[in-house]
Amino acid sequence: MKSIIGLLIALAGMSNPINAQGIKRALSPKDQSTISIAAWTAKGDLDQLKAALNTGLDAGLTVSQVKESLVHLYAYAGFPRSLRGLQTFMQVLDDRKAKGLTDEAGREASPVNDHRTRYDRGKTNLEKLTGVKETGVKTGYAAFAPEIEVFLKEHLFADLFDRDVLTYAERQLVTVSVLAAIGGVERMLRSHLNNCLNVGLTADQLQEFVAVIKSAIGKKEARSAQKILDEVIKNRK
Repeated sequence: MKSIIGLLIALAGMSNPINAQGIKRALSPKDQSTISIAAWTAKGDLDQLKAALNTGLDAGLTVSQVKESLVHLYAYAGFPRSLRGLQTFMQVLDDRKAKGLTDEAGREASPVNDHRTRYDRGKTNLEKLTGVKETGVKTGYAAFAPEIEVFLKEHLFADLFDRDVLTYAERQLVTVSVLAAIGGVERMLRSHLNNCLNVGLTADQLQEFVAVIKSAIGKKEARSAQKILDEVIKNRK
């Protein structure tokens, strides 16, 4: 009888919309796993990444979704972290296959049927993310090093964001997870948290994002991310 009661309590807890941090659940288990996968890849902790990858696959992430996340994050964490993440993922898939586990492959990216230049496509995609029109004279880094502004438009915001394996919201979740994990990029994290809200993620979901960072990565990284998120939400009211 006691075991049955315990099971009922556990099931009731699973259906409770409030998690251990007192935050209303807003992110799916797949989203939560995406945060952990991106953050641990950025940190370069491959043992923790293996665990996060297994959890993500068990939660229903497809192989193509995980691969796309690991590819996307190279733009923010660099090729070395991205490639080590992909190599670790290959090992995890081999280990799971040896155990008789079959993971859903998922779909590949659709062909891009847009005849505009890559620069123009990237410019449009960036405007969707930021909600700001790309007009006027270039300033800041774009004026100082115009070639990197072109690379950002053509490669990051066109070549990557035009791949529909992940939604814009999912890509932004990967991005802020990487930035929160590596630290020292507060200004960029602030911009991308704003972008998250622009593409449909909610304040509740971003609060839970911080909670996942705290649980998976650490209190220091979570405190920094929370401070910036609080500023972002306050400034949007």
